[in-house]
Amino acid sequence: MQVLVRDNNIDQALRVLKKRLQREGVFREMKRRRSFEKPSEKRAREKSEAVRRARKLARKQAIRDGLIAAPPRKPKFPASRPSAPGQSPQQAGGNTGDLARTDPAGRIVQDDAAILSRQRMPPGTYLR
Repeated sequence: MQVLVRDNNIDQALRVLKKRLQREGVFREMKRRRSFEKPSEKRAREKSEAVRRARKLARKQAIRDGLIAAPPRKPKFPASRPSAPGQSPQQAGGNTGDLARTDPAGRIVQDDAAILSRQRMPPGTYLR
């Protein structure tokens, strides 16, 4: 497996590598091979994995056929965040437009328009 390192950012490349290894099941396989697995345990594990795959396939097919509703998607957020706790995006150089205000303590307050537009607010955001 190959991961490109951009701008000498090794931490980001390691995160990408770890995510790919998890998706491929390498960590599960390593954990499983640490100790001996009895044949009966192996059969039970493989059977439960097959049942899990069959249920997942049936669920996806039912969603495709419209029999059940698809789970809500997580919105993708911009990466701009304040650099310090209590610092507003304006102070950190982020772009919030007219949707973000701060309360007297300096914490970001979000109005209904921001909620409706699903704009990402940093952790610790207080809603009115």
